[in-house]
Amino acid sequence: MNAPRHAVAAVLLALASALFFTATYVLNRAMASDGGHWAWSAALRYLLTLPMLALVMPWQGGFAAVWRALRAHPWVWLAWSGIGFALFCVCLTWAAAFAPAWLVAGTFQLTVIAGMLLAPLLYRDQRARLPRRALALGGVIVAGVAIMQAGHFEGRLDRDAWLALLSVAASAFLYPLGNRAILLHLERSGETLNATQRVFGMTLASQPFWWLVAVYAGASAGAPPWSQVLLAAGVALFAGTIATILFFQATGMVRNDPAALGAVEAMQAAELLFSTLLGVAFLGEAAPSGYAALGAVLVVAGIVGLGLLVGRDAAGDARSTQALRTDRGA
Repeated sequence: MNAPRHAVAAVLLALASALFFTATYVLNRAMASDGGHWAWSAALRYLLTLPMLALVMPWQGGFAAVWRALRAHPWVWLAWSGIGFALFCVCLTWAAAFAPAWLVAGTFQLTVIAGMLLAPLLYRDQRARLPRRALALGGVIVAGVAIMQAGHFEGRLDRDAWLALLSVAASAFLYPLGNRAILLHLERSGETLNATQRVFGMTLASQPFWWLVAVYAGASAGAPPWSQVLLAAGVALFAGTIATILFFQATGMVRNDPAALGAVEAMQAAELLFSTLLGVAFLGEAAPSGYAALGAVLVVAGIVGLGLLVGRDAAGDARSTQALRTDRGA
């Protein structure tokens, strides 16, 4: 495949991954709207993601290296998986009860600047530097999120709205924090895991937390209805498995091509568009309008600009490309 076609194929894969990642927001909202307990929605996602990832592991590097890594440093994996997977998902899922899918999706896009802001806390080399142009574009995204929130709630955010906003914003930082910390641990320990092996390892290491969440859910709401189990399985399959593998494949295909990698990164802006269309079509949600629509446009513009800029700077640098991958997911 020649270079232009290769790049187009990678961008299309990234666009497909954005569509599948959108399942998180839409299906979480569907479960909340149907009365499903948020704790079951969160726990079922990762309890079901584990066997799904296990099915593809023989073709994604195998289990042996993952077992060795977890046995060598179990507490490191437990701690950062608890932060990057468990606490992140609890915050994101809980917020779905209070806001439409497009608003949660738009607010979660704060994760694209979270990695940059966390860098000085995690790294002790050139990666700790805060890039000014990227931060400026990140400011556009933050402004867009603020306008979306104010527009949707007509400038009057009640207690639940503020808690939901803070919960999604927290999840946007927890995800890259846990994932980048695991990558940094692997870098320091000299252990080698590919992207899918790392995701499987963190999913496995987070299982104790999910069983605790499931016990809480059972005590609070009883057994989950089959409709919630099926919707949670959809999140696990579409977002936890298919979307993740597609995105890793897309970034891997163009990791040395600045323009193409930037375009692949920019495709995550489509999540906001997909969540709006699917939320309106299947959940009967009102589409963003007025100031909320303006905020959504700013978020999309900021993500596209930041994707092109950061993708260009990361191309050819294996560690930087890995870091971009760790910031991706919901």
